[in-house]
Amino acid sequence: MEWHLGPLFIILIMAAKCGSGNGMPQSQQHHESNSQLDPDPEFIGFINNVTYPAGREAVLACSVRNLGKNKVGWLRASDQTVLALQGRVVTHNARISVMHQDMHTWKLKISKLRESDRGCYMCQINTSPMKKQVGCIDVQVPPDIINEESSADLAVQEGEDATLTCKATGNPQPRVIWRREDGEMILIRKPGSRELMKVETYNGSSLRLLRLERRQMGAYLCIASNDVPPAVSKRVSLSVQFAPMVRAPSQLLGTPLGSDVQLECQVEASPSPVSYWLKGARTSNGFASVSTASLESGSPGPEMLLDGPKYGITEKRDGYRGVMLLVVRSFSASDVGTYHCVSTNSLGRAEGTLRLYEIKLHPGASSSNDEHLNYIGGKWREISRE
Repeated sequence: MEWHLGPLFIILIMAAKCGSGNGMPQSQQHHESNSQLDPDPEFIGFINNVTYPAGREAVLACSVRNLGKNKVGWLRASDQTVLALQGRVVTHNARISVMHQDMHTWKLKISKLRESDRGCYMCQINTSPMKKQVGCIDVQVPPDIINEESSADLAVQEGEDATLTCKATGNPQPRVIWRREDGEMILIRKPGSRELMKVETYNGSSLRLLRLERRQMGAYLCIASNDVPPAVSKRVSLSVQFAPMVRAPSQLLGTPLGSDVQLECQVEASPSPVSYWLKGARTSNGFASVSTASLESGSPGPEMLLDGPKYGITEKRDGYRGVMLLVVRSFSASDVGTYHCVSTNSLGRAEGTLRLYEIKLHPGASSSNDEHLNYIGGKWREISRE
């Protein structure tokens, strides 16, 4: 029996030697065997790029299979700064954290996002050679207007050019439109033309206004938006300056004695003018002059009228337009004469002239104490005494 077993044992030993007769150390054979049993780590899918508004939390997810004894780390791609290794944060940024989820996924979280967090981040496996994936974060930032690079209030003389500028930042890059604060249309000169066209809004960071006219004066709003709320706006006041212009709608007025009569002048001026009324000295024909020559010749000068029992003086203004009103109470023969409405500002002076005369009533005509007839511009008007 031993004789039979002896040769069999020798055969098994020889077979074992033949199986290992490739000259490779047993330790290396063992490593190769383990390599076949433990495949290399690999990524599962890709890291999705994400977009979040500033102030929110951003999350990048990196999934790995067959990690084994290897480790996963997160780095900022731009400067290779290490942020986290496995489940441990190694940066001093308190807004960064990591979370290991379902044994395969490592998540990088950045809270209270800032614009400086925009960029790409690398998920890395410390194999040899190293394996990596990259995911990017885009941070949406609401618009903001740069006051230092945008127009302040402007004052430009009529006929000159003006450019209103509004620079805005944000992500995505904001759109800038202009509109008038009062809701009126924006007047823009047609290219190569003297005509002005009307637009409700103007798109662009610079609004260029050529050969300004007074009707383009007003407050303009630049509005910046990029679909990340809130939109922002800036108010720019445009003042178009010019010397006063005065017009008297009715230059010849007649009224019966004892009535009240109102004189009116329309004024356009910018900047706001100083306005007042003068009454010229009476002459034989009821008219007077306020020329420099008449004053130098010794002729009676004009009298400045003041608000009081005899005269009611008011002025109404709406932008660069205004109305000067003078009420002469209890019209008498001494009130016959020439009246001047005067308006002056830093760019010039203008005046309008009105002539006031007595209307003779027919014999027997009378008027009540409460109502008076005022003959203005060739028409009888009934006015009430207040």
